[in-house]
Amino acid sequence: MPKQKQKLIAIVEDNQPFRESMQKLIALLGYTAESFPSAASFLASPFVAKTACLVADVNMPGMTGPELHRHLRDAGYKIPTILVTAYPDDVVRDRALKDGVVCYLSKPVDDDHLERCLGSAVRSGESPEQAS
Repeated sequence: MPKQKQKLIAIVEDNQPFRESMQKLIALLGYTAESFPSAASFLASPFVAKTACLVADVNMPGMTGPELHRHLRDAGYKIPTILVTAYPDDVVRDRALKDGVVCYLSKPVDDDHLERCLGSAVRSGESPEQAS
């Protein structure tokens, strides 16, 4: 099994059915997946420092996906992030991509697109030359 496939992918999603299906899909793609119902539950977990890639919903109560990404960056974590949303918004997407988000995906998420984004995110996280 390729080394990057053993990397931990954290899913932060307030919609339980989507969170569970995303966790199953990521596991089927060969990654280790942990899921959380909120940014706060992820931040309180022991998995933050071990996360190779974060998949977060854009619109969540409390802290949104883009806010979580900025919070992690500001705290010194360089976790490649993929944002997913049921309500695509060009302004939010453009800002997120400028903030360094790897991918901005619309729900329902295309499996092949997600797999490409995960591969790109995990590779970007491995590169010490990666600019933050």
